[in-house]
Amino acid sequence: MNKTKEKLQNKQLVMGSWLMIGNPAIAEIMAGEGFDFLSVDMEHTPINVECFYQLVLAAKGTGCDLLARLPSCDLVMAKQVLDMGAAGIIVPSVNSPAEAAQSVAIAKFPPEGIRGTSLCRASGFGSNFTDYYEHHNREVVVVVMLEHINAARQADAILATPGIDAALIGPYDLSSSMGLPGQLYHPDVLAAQQMILDACKRQNVVAGIHLVQADPESVRQRIDQGFRFIAGGIDTLFIREGCQQVLKAKLES
Repeated sequence: MNKTKEKLQNKQLVMGSWLMIGNPAIAEIMAGEGFDFLSVDMEHTPINVECFYQLVLAAKGTGCDLLARLPSCDLVMAKQVLDMGAAGIIVPSVNSPAEAAQSVAIAKFPPEGIRGTSLCRASGFGSNFTDYYEHHNREVVVVVMLEHINAARQADAILATPGIDAALIGPYDLSSSMGLPGQLYHPDVLAAQQMILDACKRQNVVAGIHLVQADPESVRQRIDQGFRFIAGGIDTLFIREGCQQVLKAKLES
């Protein structure tokens, strides 16, 4: 069983980060730093399945699981990234119980789901097909993103869906859906986040959040609040902030 799934099942803290550049070297560097998972953003970037395959190879042997943040609840895309070796999927904009059920179904083989089978990389190109098929449904990670105020309002019904491992709040989209784009700490946005967190507790689903600006104090606050699936930072911001630190000395001189 992969590290992320095992920790989610045991309600342990799971720490990850976000990949948007799609460069194997960056994936390898970040995967080697000790994250439990890296989410590969295939919704807001040019990263395609072929690129995802290269990222999986780059992270091989690091102990870091790659999760694919799909562009939508897409059966074909889910099948392809799981075939390439993704440890699981993150499905964006899940706003109803029906969409939650579909998110689980596209990740799992029949009879629990509708994922197709093949002699793919994940099964050793067929060398361990039987074992892979037998264990996949209980080992694959399924994360649904609740990132709209409508999702927050019916979070209990969404998270009652069997097979969901974690619910991940998308703070920017959530704030935008409330007419408060980017106001992540507006009282109304924080209240909507708390609605989702409370529903996670009631439904026994691990609560997650993406902290774009992930300084240590912000991470500790979210842990204390009850979040146990945290994606901290983005590869693009790590590079930009590193540049700013170098240039800061020039500006201060």
